[in-house]
Amino acid sequence: MKKVILSVAVVMAIGLTSCKNETKQEKESTETKTEVSKDMAMADISFGVRGNCGMCKKTIEKAANKVEGVANATWDVDKKKIDVSFDDAKTDEMAIHNAIAASGYDTEKVSGNEEAYSNLPGCCKYEHDMVMNQSGDKNEEDHSDHDH
Repeated sequence: MKKVILSVAVVMAIGLTSCKNETKQEKESTETKTEVSKDMAMADISFGVRGNCGMCKKTIEKAANKVEGVANATWDVDKKKIDVSFDDAKTDEMAIHNAIAASGYDTEKVSGNEEAYSNLPGCCKYEHDMVMNQSGDKNEEDHSDHDH
């Protein structure tokens, strides 16, 4: 009987020691991840991008998100504006403009690639003089674009 109790005690001691080490390793791993994220210099930018629809949104966001260092890119269909968060140690604003332009879309700083533009679906062929980076406020009373 003493041997059984002693065996159970030894097994429990080993089990508790093992769990304690795993917890310690997880804590050290979390601390390392926190230190790495502190070293990242995140930047947030917004700029205008011409486009029309949900398909444009998908293409524009995909192009921006493919740039190394971009954490998140969201294009607003109504405002014709993209918000981008990125690690400025890995990329810069112009790399993001150039990636979007390469997919066929004009940005505030770079004209879209003409060949890529010609391959866009019909619904995505935007007007090249379209206003970008709009506030999103719509004035129902504004009739300046027509007579009456």
